[in-house]
Amino acid sequence: MDGGRHHGVVTSLPWIVVAGFGVGLLYGLFGVGSAFATPVLALLGVPGLAAVASPLPALLPGSASGGLAYARRGNFDAPVARRTLIGALPACIVGSVASRWVGGPWLLVLSGAVLLLVGGRVIMSTRSDAQPGALAHALRRNRGAVVLIGAVIGFVAGLLANGGGFLLVPTFLLGLGLTMPEATATSLVVVTALSVPAVVTHAVLGDIDWGVAVPFAAGLVPATALAAVVASRLDVGHLRMAFGVALIAVGGWFLYHQLHVLHLV
Repeated sequence: MDGGRHHGVVTSLPWIVVAGFGVGLLYGLFGVGSAFATPVLALLGVPGLAAVASPLPALLPGSASGGLAYARRGNFDAPVARRTLIGALPACIVGSVASRWVGGPWLLVLSGAVLLLVGGRVIMSTRSDAQPGALAHALRRNRGAVVLIGAVIGFVAGLLANGGGFLLVPTFLLGLGLTMPEATATSLVVVTALSVPAVVTHAVLGDIDWGVAVPFAAGLVPATALAAVVASRLDVGHLRMAFGVALIAVGGWFLYHQLHVLHLV
């Protein structure tokens, strides 16, 4: 296979592999995969729902390999992951079905908007390197609150056809007081579990282009494992700032691009 044709646009197979590798590096460093994958694939010519859903199969091995690398160093909060999944798993299925009603173009707009908002919040948190406050610790101990947070994130993850890492990491980091390595590792574990119902639902709905999904996974999986090892040697404060800057840069540009495509700007 030399490439796939999507609505008159030829997407080169090698570029899909390269895109997967680049997204895998970001995924292993920041625990965020599909949030970057969708804009990249859309720019390569993959249309709406296919660009949103096709990265999903790569999240299973990608998040599993990255999460394992972090977990081996003890950077994993099992109670937070378990409570998050109680709420997120059923909500993810509901969100996946709802994505058909929203439509591909607006899902791309939502992907860009969420990246921009989350990136700004993460950068704001770098103004102070103080320890998590009492509210974050209390929220982390409140089982019902964590389950509810998981349900909200699970719905959005299903709607935007990704594991929800772009919301999980900042929520764990800022809302529950986990460290950056803990937030990334716990997110990767949750994303692994959430990817299963999301992949099944979107595959049944016919949203996944497997000619894109397979080569994308071939680049993403090894890059995720590599980046997870590298991340353990980086400064946590600088890593958080880089995470926020990357989210704002990609989200802001992509949001403008999609609004322009829809003739709204």
